[in-house]
Amino acid sequence: MLVLGIDPGTAVTGYGVVRGERLGAASLVECGVIRTKAREPLAVRLLEIYDGVSELIRTHRPDTLAVEDVFYAHNVRTTIVLGHARGVILLAGQQAGIEIVEYPPAEIKKTVVGNGAATKTQVQYMLMRLLRLKSVPTPSDAADGVAAALTCVMSSRAPALVAGALTVGRV
Repeated sequence: MLVLGIDPGTAVTGYGVVRGERLGAASLVECGVIRTKAREPLAVRLLEIYDGVSELIRTHRPDTLAVEDVFYAHNVRTTIVLGHARGVILLAGQQAGIEIVEYPPAEIKKTVVGNGAATKTQVQYMLMRLLRLKSVPTPSDAADGVAAALTCVMSSRAPALVAGALTVGRV
């Protein structure tokens, strides 16, 4: 299974590509960010995000697109603009015909760290441990994209692990 994880943002959109085997270890394929220019109109920035995500999909051909869900910022305008970025990301995935899953930030933290209120530092540490990395994926937006992808990989393993555990004791 190959998952493209995205941490949406209009200035910086983080991404991570994670490969996971059904019952095996996960590995990081690539991570990085799509940067837009702050002085550009929103429509131009959204097109750059859409083009960047579409290119990642063409390059890696992921099975699934995992997108961090909207968090509610104190500033309503920030939440709305973030929603626009998520919209073009979802559109790119839908047009490519790949499965799309969305995870709230707390669910990503709970899956990766075991605590839905984990700090960024805790998430980054666990990414290093779980993916056997020598250093934390940088910048932090890229690490957040990796965490979204890893959440998808770990979540899709869970039914197989439970099924395996249930059949072990059967005669």
